[in-house]
Amino acid sequence: MTGSLATDDQIRDLLTDSRLWFVVGLGDNPGRPAYGMARFLLDLGKTVVPIHPRVETVHQNEGFASIVDASRVHGPPDVVDVFIRSDRAGEFADDAIDVGAAAVWFQLNVIDVDAAQRVMDSGMLMVMDRCPAIDYPRLVT
Repeated sequence: MTGSLATDDQIRDLLTDSRLWFVVGLGDNPGRPAYGMARFLLDLGKTVVPIHPRVETVHQNEGFASIVDASRVHGPPDVVDVFIRSDRAGEFADDAIDVGAAAVWFQLNVIDVDAAQRVMDSGMLMVMDRCPAIDYPRLVT
């Protein structure tokens, strides 16, 4: 992989300055990690938009079937946060590039080096195999 993933300083800025997060894989099951992560982001004052094929309302926020659909309503997101299997992450990274997101965040254990390279090649910030709920207390508070 050429280029480098986001540094701690860049992640700190992302966690403090970003406002609009599209969370891929966010459904209404409180037992899933994405559900708790979305609550964490909402508690930080972020706007969270669920991206899920069933287009659910989660934490009182309307869901969308795709990043493209959500961006038509909300505009480009600051962050596309990906909570799905690594073998599917690339398609969402590509959608994030297409809609002009500022950053892509692959959650813990979501790893796709080729997709990360495409994100970085497009000039976007890329975070991989990390979690905002872990990084925020370590980097911001």
